[in-house]
Amino acid sequence: MRLVIATPLYPPEIGGPATYIKELEKGLPSHGIKDISIVKFSEVRHLPKFLRHYVYYRRVLKALRNADAVLALDPVSVGYPAHCAAKKLKKPLIVKIVGDYAWEQGRQRFGVTQELDEFVRTKQRSLFVQLLQKIQTRVAKGAVKIIVPSPYLKGIVSHWGVSEEKIVPIYNSVELPKEIPVREKEEGKFLIVSAGRRVPWKGFEAIECVAEKHPHWQVFIASGLPRIEMLAWMQAADVFVLNSTYEGLSHVLIEAMMLGTPVIATNVGGNPFLIENGKTGILIPSKDDDALEEALTNTEHDPGAAKNRAQLAQKNREVFSSSRMVELTASLLTHSL
Repeated sequence: MRLVIATPLYPPEIGGPATYIKELEKGLPSHGIKDISIVKFSEVRHLPKFLRHYVYYRRVLKALRNADAVLALDPVSVGYPAHCAAKKLKKPLIVKIVGDYAWEQGRQRFGVTQELDEFVRTKQRSLFVQLLQKIQTRVAKGAVKIIVPSPYLKGIVSHWGVSEEKIVPIYNSVELPKEIPVREKEEGKFLIVSAGRRVPWKGFEAIECVAEKHPHWQVFIASGLPRIEMLAWMQAADVFVLNSTYEGLSHVLIEAMMLGTPVIATNVGGNPFLIENGKTGILIPSKDDDALEEALTNTEHDPGAAKNRAQLAQKNREVFSSSRMVELTASLLTHSL
């Protein structure tokens, strides 16, 4: 099989697609997909808007002429050019969707205040948000298969009007470095760590506000740090908290569980698919500061039970192995022709 992969990020750039593409590059050849052409959006990003997408389309088109299929790692920036190229050449398109791009842009730039579950059921006022919705939906409907990282996101994409039969959940892989620096916490402190981008739906402020009532609670938000530093803080923590109102599939939550750190997370998005409440972690309602404080207090006062939950969660690490992700992805790709 000859495959073109259209990616928005590529190392040394940092981000999910950059990590994912390197794993595919390394693993797919052992599953019979030996001829891989990678078209990097980073090589056209310096161009003016719209021109960059046209130039990128031409690059995908050129690569796809001698390939069997194209895999796009998002539904808009690289997904739409790949969709147009695949349609012109009548080649199969497979697209990976890790979130609702229109909703994320709407929350950050266009005044959208709804959570994702409500957003996908509501007609939007912003014309630009509507345009992004149309683009990602057109790409999804034009694909022969769609890869999503969690069953929750399968439900979100199906709300775009896409057939559930073509949407396939494959968990992303999460591999920890062999060596993680030791981070010493302050003596006598109960260390609470959270991590992620500084976006409105992460709920960092609520964690900090709750902790202010407890002088011996220390909060550290690992945002904008190198991954190895973030992991060091997560490993040192007494508890890792994910207080977001939306998650497709949280890598940092999986990493905390793999590190053996007790976790508390909101019962939203993909989180319930990762945590069995009371057994491998604690799930709380979103936007509920009282529930958050109670869960933190219980974790502090019963560290033995918290450690037991963490050890049980750690046993599930094989589900997120690179070899498993590549094997399932290769099977989907070869059966999409």
